[in-house]
Amino acid sequence: MSEREGAHGSSGFSLDKEFLSSLKGRILLAELVLCFVIFICVAASIPSYLAVPMVEFIITLGFLILFSSHYYLRFTALNWPCMDFMRCVSAVLIFLVVSIVAAARNSGDGGTITAALFGFILTGVFSYDAYNIYKTEIRERPDETGDGAAEPK
Repeated sequence: MSEREGAHGSSGFSLDKEFLSSLKGRILLAELVLCFVIFICVAASIPSYLAVPMVEFIITLGFLILFSSHYYLRFTALNWPCMDFMRCVSAVLIFLVVSIVAAARNSGDGGTITAALFGFILTGVFSYDAYNIYKTEIRERPDETGDGAAEPK
């Protein structure tokens, strides 16, 4: 195996289909689809909030590509569970505010109402993702202490 080949034995770019069919992969795909739907609805009705779903779509797409291609394993200095958790928490806060603003608008147009509805649904999906990350990746690490050293057994 040459040095250019990655830890998984191939030098080409490939997505792990098992990851895409896992719970985390399906959650990321659902987040992408909902961000895209909200982007379309916001573009049609309240373009001043267009950056919110577009930026979150790009960030979520980046995480999906990194996780499904296992490139995140090459960047060991970063705490990926914490970064993913913070991505979800910030998205919950941002989409909750944007959805409340969209729901409070009295324009009566279908795009605004649809954007608010899907925004609340996406807030729930991001909340569920954050809960799963916290439960599986952050809280359940009994072999480490706060300073990164292993606890004596």
